[in-house]
Parts: sequence; C-alpha cells; structure tokens
Amino acid sequence: MSNQITVTRTFAAPRERVFAAWTDPADFAVWFGSSQVTVPRDSLVLDVRPGGSWQAVMELPDGNTINWEGRYTEVTPPERLGLTITDQPGTEPGAPISVTFAEVEGGTQMTLVQDAPEFTEDQREQTAAGYQAFFDDMEALVVS
Repeated sequence: MSNQITVTRTFAAPRERVFAAWTDPADFAVWFGSSQVTVPRDSLVLDVRPGGSWQAVMELPDGNTINWEGRYTEVTPPERLGLTITDQPGTEPGAPISVTFAEVEGGTQMTLVQDAPEFTEDQREQTAAGYQAFFDDMEALVVS
C-alpha cells in the first residue's frame, strides 16, 4: 500500500498548453473542481513562482464552499510544478504535490503525485477519482 496518490493522463495537446492550464487563472477556474462546482475567477490567486501562494474557492452545488490554498515549491515551465494543497486555510502548508509534463507521441503525459500518508486507502482512491474528474474537464479545455 502506497502513501501517495498518483494520477497519470495523456492529453492530445502540447505540454506548454497543459502546463498553462495549471498556471493561467482563467484556465484553472475551468477545470479545478470539475464541472460539478464553480470556481469564481475573482476567488483565484495564482502567484506562480517558487514561494508564491495560490488560493481558490470552490462553490459546491449544495451551496457550501471549500477554501483551498497552498504554496508553489517548484516552477519549471513547461516541465514540472511543485505545490502544496490544503482545504484548511491558515494551517500547515498542506500535502505536497508534484506535477510533471512529458512530451509523448501525440501530446503530453501529465503525472500528478500527492503525498497522502494520513489518508486511508479508500480516501486515496476517492481523491484519485476526483482528480480524474478534474482532468476530464482539463482535457476538454486543452484539446479544444
């Protein structure tokens, strides 16, 4: 049993385009949270540089919200992003995430790895499924 969540997707798009989906606020607002939620553009802060912070608010269909935040630990366009993520603003930096973007035949292979030692196996599986839903929306964005 691994203490990490790993999700790999291949997009029929250049890696610069897939990388931009993570770093451009207009793009990020489209895919983060999937089509099931709204991320108001004015809730986003993406200071994409090592040590820069990011914030986003998800408005859920039931009227609740989730406040996300983190810090960028690595920014190497268009190859790699490192960041933290938490839904408990003002607490510890959150779980480390690395996202790599590799050129492959026909597009870009994106691999997300999130450390999640405190998650149960079921929570890791649910989180991976959630990322897949996010990346379904990302695919519609970057392939169009």
